[in-house]
Amino acid sequence: MNGAVVADHFDRLTWRDTYEQAAGIRELAVELTARHACAQDLLADVFLAAYKKRVRLRERTGTARSRLLNHAFVTALVESPQFVEARRETVGDPYAAAMALLAQGPALRGLLDREAAEERTDEASRREGRDVAETEPGEPTDPGAPGAPGAPGVRAAARAAAAKASRAVRQEASLMRAWGLGPGEPERLPYEERAGLAERLRTGRLAEWAELIGRFRQMAAGERARKVENTTGELVGVTLGDDLSRLVPSELAGLGVPALRAVFAARYAAGELMLYDSRGERPTGRGAVIACVDTSHSMYEAGPGGVTREVWAKACALALLDQAHAGGRDFVGILFSAADKVRVFRFPADRSAGLEATLEFAETFLGGGTSYQAPLGAARDLLEREFDDAARARGDIVLLTDDDCGVTEEWMRDWNAAKHRLGFRVFGVAVGAPRAAEADSVLAALCDNLRSVADFTDVHAAADLFRVI
Repeated sequence: MNGAVVADHFDRLTWRDTYEQAAGIRELAVELTARHACAQDLLADVFLAAYKKRVRLRERTGTARSRLLNHAFVTALVESPQFVEARRETVGDPYAAAMALLAQGPALRGLLDREAAEERTDEASRREGRDVAETEPGEPTDPGAPGAPGAPGVRAAARAAAAKASRAVRQEASLMRAWGLGPGEPERLPYEERAGLAERLRTGRLAEWAELIGRFRQMAAGERARKVENTTGELVGVTLGDDLSRLVPSELAGLGVPALRAVFAARYAAGELMLYDSRGERPTGRGAVIACVDTSHSMYEAGPGGVTREVWAKACALALLDQAHAGGRDFVGILFSAADKVRVFRFPADRSAGLEATLEFAETFLGGGTSYQAPLGAARDLLEREFDDAARARGDIVLLTDDDCGVTEEWMRDWNAAKHRLGFRVFGVAVGAPRAAEADSVLAALCDNLRSVADFTDVHAAADLFRVI
């Protein structure tokens, strides 16, 4: 490999392995070689510029004329602020570096086409007897000449390429993070598996999910951050009292000053310490968090913004999965429709959710009508087993549906008895179904806390769930 980027043996091995695995790069190489004899070296340089932690370029002096264009392009590329931004995702990651390279394909085609056109113009001038500047290998080149680092065409092509690379790798990283893959996790996947996963997430039913899931998870993380340890309810301000578990930080800081300790003791005795004040909500549960998600035919209906009821409900459920695991609690997703259509997905707190299981939960759609008894009965049975096996009570059930359907009196009596015995709470979300959220609905009778969602692009409609679960 005779490139502009200084590369060691391991760099060259990484490039060769990636080249062999990435059909898109091989196809681009064949196409560009028809335009530029040193196209493969150019592609290797662009890849290594994205992949290497420290990029060092060879001296331009001594570079063969056939490779001056490569050197000029890579020089302009690594100096581009947008390429510097892209390298935050690509350094040390062959797959991301390959993505950055492929994203630059159109800019490279344009650059080589312009260079070929200029060479044809020069050749025509020679035939007509006009003077054309020649540059021998190793000689300095006119800064305005094609292939020179300062040539406007090269700089413009590098800027365009850097912008495309930055956008592509940021979108890919955002996509992976939205589905719960943290930094470093995708890099452990083989190239072909990762490419297949990315294609799966970008296309089909999952394509519309990533942005909404990302916003749901960000909102939920923000609500978790608002919680104050050892306080109940939603933080609403500061009050006076003697509850040491709710002291504001400034009061705690005063204890570190010997001269203020007597003052602290006097204020404590008088009940005049500054405390966090909260709205009185029941403390969060300790048993499993169970999301029962309606996947009947009507949930496939889209609302404002083109987001379907199903997508909103499942994005909320996946954020609840994060919420449960952040609190050391098991999570269970129950998908349901008609009485005989129920699927249960378990995500224990002591292990990673796993992307494959998460995607299967997200992609499964049962269709049919709606029945509450089957999914809620399955949720109750899970909480009963959890109580019997681990003595954990106070689980939380979240029912996300767009319908209101009846339950038998006998079932309701058993349900209320189980709630009393196990201490679980039931939160209801009427997704695009105002009637289900009315006070006389069956859903209202089943739930301790009920809200309605009309705008399926709004993640904050469920924000209070993440403050109390």
